[in-house]
Amino acid sequence: MKLDRYGLPLTTASDRAAAYFVDGVDRMLAALHGADAAFDAAIAEDGDFAMAHLGRARVHQLNMEAGDARAKAAKARELAVAASPRERQHIETIAAAIEGQGKKALTLAEQHLQDFPRDAPVLSLLLGAFGLYAFSGRADHDAARLAVCERYAADYGDDWWFLTYLGWSKTEVGDVVSGRAITERGYALKPENAGAAHAVAHALFEQGSGAEGRAFLSAWLPANDRTSFLQGHLAWHLALIDLEEGDADAALDIYERHIKPAGRPYPPLNIYTDTASLLWRLALAGKTGLEPHWKDVAAYGDGYFPKAGAHFADVHQALVAATTKGDALDRRLTEMEARHADGKLAPGAPAIGLCRGIAAFAAGDHGEAVRILAPLMPELVRIGGSHAQRELWEDTFIVACLRSGQGRQATALISERLHRRPSRRDQIWSQEAARQ
Repeated sequence: MKLDRYGLPLTTASDRAAAYFVDGVDRMLAALHGADAAFDAAIAEDGDFAMAHLGRARVHQLNMEAGDARAKAAKARELAVAASPRERQHIETIAAAIEGQGKKALTLAEQHLQDFPRDAPVLSLLLGAFGLYAFSGRADHDAARLAVCERYAADYGDDWWFLTYLGWSKTEVGDVVSGRAITERGYALKPENAGAAHAVAHALFEQGSGAEGRAFLSAWLPANDRTSFLQGHLAWHLALIDLEEGDADAALDIYERHIKPAGRPYPPLNIYTDTASLLWRLALAGKTGLEPHWKDVAAYGDGYFPKAGAHFADVHQALVAATTKGDALDRRLTEMEARHADGKLAPGAPAIGLCRGIAAFAAGDHGEAVRILAPLMPELVRIGGSHAQRELWEDTFIVACLRSGQGRQATALISERLHRRPSRRDQIWSQEAARQ
């Protein structure tokens, strides 16, 4: 009997196919390149290996190769008739996610894990800043993610992948000291794990440990050059440290060398959201001359996100469209409103409101931006992503308050952020707000 790394049986007679499959799963869990080749090799060894076809479908999905992802998922379903009940449930759950049925996939994943808690790829669907919980539209998704990790902690023990996500989940709910300690335990077990490096970067961000974050990322990124599809996003974290320290030129240099869209071998959702958000933050910091970069990002978005659908991309498209002008934002808002009316916009009306607030800010109507964004700050969590990603809209609200002479409206938010962690930039904003 062939087993995966978590001791679960695999329906294949080929030792080599099983070994390639295990390697592919580990590469996915560690956010490393090469999972596609590993799953292809498994299929070459055993063309009837349903789980290998499903793994390949997940890589296609990550790269937004929707047609190929659905075709591979369909093939996995076809072959699953000869597989075990666990494998059939696994395939049905992940196939639902690939087919855009997020609510169904979430329910199936929770049910599946009750019987097979060590089915790590299924658990991984629920976790992370882009997981099913994060993109569910729920206001409690951070707590839900931690709860499911704690529920199955005894089943995973000191597994390098699980510790990373248990620690990151604690960090995101505010238990940063414990979260960092657990994350660093996982990191020590597999330092090349880009997911662990990412979780460490988040812990340092939430602690306001810019110097530590710079030292960590400046060492990890070159040591693991071209190994991970999170490389660009980790460079984005490094750029945030420069912005926090007031060095917009250094942040822009990182953008140009490591993040801008051209030729990046990273998932499109990462590329689009990282580029749009960093350019917007640079603009908030007073950086000018960004127009060519905005045009590049707009063209990239038109290719991968031409219509409303992935709401996290949609709220970032508002940044791009509002900056580059034209009627792209009006079209996207119309599409989002239609999806909301059909019950297909997970965060609901707050996502649309955030886009309208961004449009007002970009048009220079900072008072209107404050009016729109103020009631949405408590709802911001519904769009998903991480604290670090969502702070963009908080930053925009704060700057709008300051520019419209309403700094005191932002005082409570700034104070809450400073209570969570030290921040040179927030301290400056706090002082400016107090003078208004």
